[in-house]
Parts: sequence; C-alpha cells; structure tokens
Amino acid sequence: MSSFLLEATHISHGFETDLFSNVHLTLSPSSSAAIVGRSGCGKSTLLHIFSTFIKPDEGSVTLLGKDLYTLKEDAIEALRRYDIGIIFQFHYLFKGMSGLENIEVATMLSGETVDEGIFEKLEIKELMGQKIGELSGGQQQRVSIARVLSKKPKIIFADEPTGNLDKETAELVMDVLLDYVKENSAGLLLVTHDEDMASRCDLVYKLEDKVLTEEA
Repeated sequence: MSSFLLEATHISHGFETDLFSNVHLTLSPSSSAAIVGRSGCGKSTLLHIFSTFIKPDEGSVTLLGKDLYTLKEDAIEALRRYDIGIIFQFHYLFKGMSGLENIEVATMLSGETVDEGIFEKLEIKELMGQKIGELSGGQQQRVSIARVLSKKPKIIFADEPTGNLDKETAELVMDVLLDYVKENSAGLLLVTHDEDMASRCDLVYKLEDKVLTEEA
C-alpha cells in the first residue's frame, strides 16, 4: 500500500478548453500542501478531482490507499462521511440551528463525539449556543471549520478557507489546521490566492499555463 494519503498521477482535465494536463501530486501523513494560481486557472477543479467530486478526463487518484475513480458510489460516500473533510470558502451551515447543533449533526454522521477543545482553539466556544444567522461571516466560517475537524478527517481539502477572514483570524485558522494535521497524522491540501497562507504549508505548488509545478 502507498505511504501517501493522496497520490495523483497524469491528471488532465478540461471543460470547453483544457485546464491542466499531466498533473502529479502527492501528500504524505502529517504534511500540508498549497496550490496557488490566478483566478480561473483550475485550482478548485483540481481540488474537486482530488476530493471525490470530479472524475478527471485522464489520470488516476489514489486517496487513502483506494483507487478513487474505480470505487462504487457507496464507497465514495463512505470516504466523504468518515475520512475526508472539505472546507469551502462559503460555509453551507444550517442557519436555523445553533453552532453546536451544526457540529453535532456532523459528528453523529461520522460516528465521532464533539470535541470542545476545537471550539477553544478556534475561539468560538462562547458562540456555540447562538443561531448561525446571529453570527458574523468570520464566526460562521470558524464554526464550519470546527464542524469539519470534529469529524476527525484523515485528509482535509480546503478551498480558500481564509478568503473571507481578516488577517488575524486567518492566521488563527491556519494555526488550528496545521496543528490538527501534525497531531493526527493527517494531511491538508489548500487552494488559496493568499501567498502568506500558502507559504505556511510544507509544500507550495503553482498552477500556471496548464501545468502544476512545485515552488522552490
């Protein structure tokens, strides 16, 4: 079995035109990687390919030891429920519920228990009883991240997770994500426009002119 959490080889994909071709990327346990590039270059599409949502035109993705796009839908659903965490720029929380209720739904589905330590690290413990609609955008995003981490994922895919946050809160979120990866032998794959956030990862890749290259 591969020692990588994620191993993607010869990935090519496009819609009306080619977005990228012959992409290779690996992610090891306890490590983080960022993908940077201009808007529209295909960063988010690449992340969706790695995280079960888009089958590439060419190439293969091995996720947690499984050849991803040969799996049946129920096996892919199990990966999404138990093993991977996905953080979007927009939070997709249940607005009629409190912060805690949102997190309880996620832990119930994944068979985990609520870890209040995550609330303290993200500085949202005092907000857990409030309805989502009563929280600011930055608070909602941190609740969303707590919901993902409460699942205890083995690999986290994050699409601009700090894009709507002020710099201080963005730094806090990156601290929490990177600490989680180290403490749980997990992996983080981050898509971002923010070069400062990207530079905190172990590896930085740039997607440019349809090619993914590792930054020095």
